Amino acid sequence: MKPLQESTTELRDFISKLTVNNSANDESKRFPKLTIITPSYNQADFLERTILSVLNQNYPNLEYIIIDGGSTDRSVEVIKKYEKYLTYWVSEKDRGQVHAINKALERATGEWISFQNSDDVYFPGTFQRFGKAALQQPADILYGDLFMISTDDEVTEILKTTSYSLTCQILEGMQIHNQSLFFKRALVEKYGKFDESYRFAFDYEFITRYTLHDTTKIRKIDGLGGALRVHADAKSSTIASVGSEEHLRIQKLYNSAITFPALNKIRYLWCRIRKVSYFLFRFDFKYIRFRLSR
Repeated sequence: MKPLQESTTELRDFISKLTVNNSANDESKRFPKLTIITPSYNQADFLERTILSVLNQNYPNLEYIIIDGGSTDRSVEVIKKYEKYLTYWVSEKDRGQVHAINKALERATGEWISFQNSDDVYFPGTFQRFGKAALQQPADILYGDLFMISTDDEVTEILKTTSYSLTCQILEGMQIHNQSLFFKRALVEKYGKFDESYRFAFDYEFITRYTLHDTTKIRKIDGLGGALRVHADAKSSTIASVGSEEHLRIQKLYNSAITFPALNKIRYLWCRIRKVSYFLFRFDFKYIRFRLSR
């Protein structure tokens, strides 16, 4: 595991300025078309860094869509600065973050889709790792680890994910973070768009819904990373009450997917042991110590 300071320096350099490179090797030209969606509303202080974290990936087959909810700050000015690199953008009143993403999903033409909020970022090299993974083995969902960053892009923490378990997703909570999530557009066409009745936990709901089916192939990719920015105005900073209620609602909704619910307490304990064992078997003692120290 890299020292946090080294990750901080890497990220700050990456999103400090635009470094678009149009050259691509033969392998990268074969990468699948990727649609990135950024829902935006009054996050001008962070939006430019989000955009740079997408464009500086220099992914050769990119479709980038920004849906702004009619911001009254400098967001539109920031978007216009990078307009020529965008496939589509609009700034108009909407019903919130989930509606904005769904509007973009209706326009998306990529084989794969990812969305990054207007205050979060992708880490360097993430799209290249995604592209190579998508070529190597069939999958419907690819995901990686989550970094936590501050308002000035300091990496304060890393949350490593384990291999996916639907049981643990339902009983324990979110196993995959949208900041480092890539999924096939075919899943949206097959199982529907995101549920606007959820304000906070819509990602928990659609990931659970998409992975209920045995046909959905899910893979964790090492080095695939996005970052969640923690700040006072972030939705996730005020998630405690409403978010908890939504999570319970989703868990009740999908609990029937687990056979013999009476065993759920034992299964929950198994999920906790499974997580520790995942890192033990990979001899990742440094991360285990790091988590215990937190």
